[in-house]
Amino acid sequence: MIVDSVGEGAQTQPSAFEQMGGEAAVRALVDRFYDLMDLSLEFRGLRALHPSALDASRDKLFWFLCGWLGGPQHYVERFGHPMLRARHMPYQIGIAERDQWLRCMGQAMVELQVDPQLAHRLSESFFGTADWMRNRGN
Repeated sequence: MIVDSVGEGAQTQPSAFEQMGGEAAVRALVDRFYDLMDLSLEFRGLRALHPSALDASRDKLFWFLCGWLGGPQHYVERFGHPMLRARHMPYQIGIAERDQWLRCMGQAMVELQVDPQLAHRLSESFFGTADWMRNRGN
């Protein structure tokens, strides 16, 4: 989860979820991410890891990101702890797939005009998570 540290007596900063614009903005981001992945040959390796119909994938990423960004814990309420690495082990995820995921999400954030500072912060966190989920060298 993206967490902002706040010292004693400091005002609470809005969560990344709130900065994004809530559920509607997270849904738009997820939908644009999957649209790009589905339509662009640049992301064909990433697309190949997904089922032919992307509806369930869209929902799961939306539910996960809502909670990860500091909003409602939709994913946890439905499935329990995300266990991201374990859930992704059946898929061959290397550097190429990681980088395609990051480029696709980055492009979606640019197209949806996510605040550049927030997009940068999210990209750094996405990289850490995506790299941790790799299960093959390249």
